[in-house]
This record gives sequence, structure tokens and C-alpha cells, in this order.
Amino acid sequence: MLLIILLIILDQLTKYFLGDVKNYGAAFGILQGYTTLLIIVSLAVAGVCAYYYKEKNLRVGLSFLLAGTISNLIDRIFLGYVRDFIDLKFWPVFNLADSFNVIGVILIIYLSLKK
Repeated sequence: MLLIILLIILDQLTKYFLGDVKNYGAAFGILQGYTTLLIIVSLAVAGVCAYYYKEKNLRVGLSFLLAGTISNLIDRIFLGYVRDFIDLKFWPVFNLADSFNVIGVILIIYLSLKK
């Protein structure tokens, strides 16, 4: 639980100081303008993560996924968009929460297959 809180704080701080791109959609700019749908999907993902959190072997991956989902959800609810700032020039602009989501999914898949 502490990891989730720390990751959310880290993401929100970086967005506050560096977030200069407004993303009204999801990954790769899809679903532009569907903020309500994205909020519902985020709540569903958070609910699924919370349900499976009892699986000790998946906790680290679920923590990353939950933190990324909640942090972007905070943006969507309070701002109506997600703040992005990492621009690699060859990839769409993203933020730490997006990275946490990817890390979380990779860990969940790896740990599930390992089990």
C-alpha cells in the first residue's frame, strides 16, 4: 500500500512541475473526448486490481498498475484531461503513470506465468 501512495505522489508531483501536454484521450491519443468512459474504465481497472491484491505474488505488479491508474484518474476527474510531459520524439508523449501501468502489466504477466 505504501508503494502505491509513493508512486501516486511521485507522478502527481512530476505532472505538477512538468506536465505541459494536455491529453484528453488515452494511450496514443485514442478515445479523445471520451473522459467519462475513461473514468469508468479506470474505476473498473482499479476495482479489479483491488480485488486481486490479496494475491501476494502479484502485489508489486498490481501496485504499479493501481498507482498509474489512480494517478491518471485523479487528473481526469479534477482536470478533465491527463498531464503528459515525457517526449521521446519517436513515441507519443506520456507520463510516469503511463510507465507505471506498463511496468505493472509486464510484472503481472511475468509473475502469473512464473507461478
